[in-house]
Amino acid sequence: MAKLTISPERCKSCKYCIVACPTKSLSLSGKLNAAGYDHVAVDHEKCTQCGTCYIVCPDNVFEIVEE
Repeated sequence: MAKLTISPERCKSCKYCIVACPTKSLSLSGKLNAAGYDHVAVDHEKCTQCGTCYIVCPDNVFEIVEE
């Protein structure tokens, strides 16, 4: 089974992924990364691993890995 993982340190809070996510699985975490950005968080219960976030993200924050 696949799982969406994120690299919080790469996230710059652009929110492209949040807007594009068809299942509304993404939101800002409320936690800051080392650069001071509120990085994205994934609700794994809603996520279908469709890859939309991976495609729209300009900072390569997302990866879909096999478990």
